[in-house]
Amino acid sequence: MSRIGKLPVAVPAGVEVKIDGNNLVTVKGPKGQLQEKLSERIKVENKDGAITFERSSDVKEDRSLHGLSRALVNNMIIGVTNGFQKKLQLVGVGYRAEKKGDTLILTLGYSHPIEVKDTADVKTEVPNPNEIIVSGINKTLVGDFAADIRAWRQPEPYKGKGIKYDNEVIIRKEGKTGK
Repeated sequence: MSRIGKLPVAVPAGVEVKIDGNNLVTVKGPKGQLQEKLSERIKVENKDGAITFERSSDVKEDRSLHGLSRALVNNMIIGVTNGFQKKLQLVGVGYRAEKKGDTLILTLGYSHPIEVKDTADVKTEVPNPNEIIVSGINKTLVGDFAADIRAWRQPEPYKGKGIKYDNEVIIRKEGKTGK
């Protein structure tokens, strides 16, 4: 039995969960609405304010889908109640970010500034020039958007310059002088 899949997902007050006959799960909450189509091999039920998941067999694919389905629905519920956010830090001389309207403008040592537009699902904030906060209700979209921003200038191992996640540890290397 899947340790994650067997746990029921509690539905907090103010959140409405609908399960369609085709395993289309719709979650509505104070921050918005999310939909996810789950596999037909997993039986999803909403009973007494908790969502339970059962798999049809012990085939390897069914076992992996069991925990995945539960995690997806749990992330949807967390997203519509609290939302998700990723913090990015810009490390390096002259590296900075600024926000103009719904456009994030990055100065990263290229000959031109990089402009990244917010999407309908993901918003960015710049509390100070060396920090970017990416937020939204869909965990996957927030992570992908943050990874796209980070890909413009990944941290390098010698000086640590680049765009890094807030909790990321850059393993440093010694330069030529470290024999």
